Amino acid sequence: MHHPAPDRALALAYLAGDVDSGRLFAEATRLRDECRGRTVTYSPKVFVPLTTMCRDTCTYCTFVKPPGNGGQYLTPDDVLAIAKAGEEAGCTEALFTLGDRPEDKWPQAAEFLESQGCATTLDYVVQMTELVNSETALLPHANPGIMNEANLVALRPSNPSVGLMLENISPRLMEPGMPHHNCPDKDPNVRVGTIEAAGAAAVPFTTGILVGIGETNEEVVESILALAALDDRWGHIQEVIVQNFRAKADTRMRRSAEPTPQWFARVVAITRWFMGPEMSVQVPPNLTENYEIYLDAGINDWGGVSPLTIDWVNPEAPWPHLDELRRRTESAGFDLAARLPVYPEYVTETWLDPAMLAKVKNMTDTNGFAPEPDARSGPRLEPVAVGGGRPETAPRGVMEAYEQGGTR
Repeated sequence: MHHPAPDRALALAYLAGDVDSGRLFAEATRLRDECRGRTVTYSPKVFVPLTTMCRDTCTYCTFVKPPGNGGQYLTPDDVLAIAKAGEEAGCTEALFTLGDRPEDKWPQAAEFLESQGCATTLDYVVQMTELVNSETALLPHANPGIMNEANLVALRPSNPSVGLMLENISPRLMEPGMPHHNCPDKDPNVRVGTIEAAGAAAVPFTTGILVGIGETNEEVVESILALAALDDRWGHIQEVIVQNFRAKADTRMRRSAEPTPQWFARVVAITRWFMGPEMSVQVPPNLTENYEIYLDAGINDWGGVSPLTIDWVNPEAPWPHLDELRRRTESAGFDLAARLPVYPEYVTETWLDPAMLAKVKNMTDTNGFAPEPDARSGPRLEPVAVGGGRPETAPRGVMEAYEQGGTR
């Protein structure tokens, strides 16, 4: 019996537990296998936390720090040190994460930017992704927050792909007492504007939803539908991340309930159902203990996994070792393959700047996948520890930020 086409009411019934979800998981698996087969990908990456300052105050975030308490920018030397260490560890992606427009809130941010000849943090992102792109074999993937079309056009020559989470389409989450209150950059209309601008600028784009921050089932489904509509319009969404909220000790939401993996897996399967067989659907493997459950929900990607740096967004959740990720993926009946931050179907003249297209093509095999990080070359780099001792394998910029508590 064929599963019906994506259906709002049926999706809500699945989330409420009113309908057995067996058919949903079967359909999600069928759709994934149809286009993606049984290969699950990941991107070997290094994290570049360009600045831990931000003008927003989300109630679940530990990444952001004020100046004098870990809030700082990485210098060009720091950025290059992290990127070169990533290159030595066999990574292919440099993920730039940062706060949104700190210069609008902190004079210290404006002063640093001026010292680098930049008017805005976004200018500095362009400068630093150009540095990494020209000085290393890594491919930058910037997540700099809200952008307009001009910002995206400026990033395109040095970033084969760019990202911004939608998180949720509901403006209700910005109301007093809600997690995005007083966070101008979390306005869903503004975020949709950035995703649209990326489509107009022909930039391959990574986006997604954050589940478990106080939204209703209806708001979850509407958020997935919004992403499906954006991709129908522009065709530039290369992957959708479905991320589960994890409560963090030092935040106002530290006692908030986290979504259960069983229920969250239904959200993942609904995402696959609504986004279709061609979309790459990703769940981070470090936020759920038994992450294999999501393979039955139709995912085909584990996202960026770093052999070198912590997850600055979720510092309490260490990455699985690559051999462990491979073992668990293969035990579930899948192959694990490394990929670049841009997906193979976007490696064309339409989507990439000419110089970037040449660099990317040079890095891929015939399937469009990336070289595997070679565990035999050089010493085994352990992921940076969270808590406990000093992370000896981390380059200087990471070490300093780590010691000042600059983690998300």
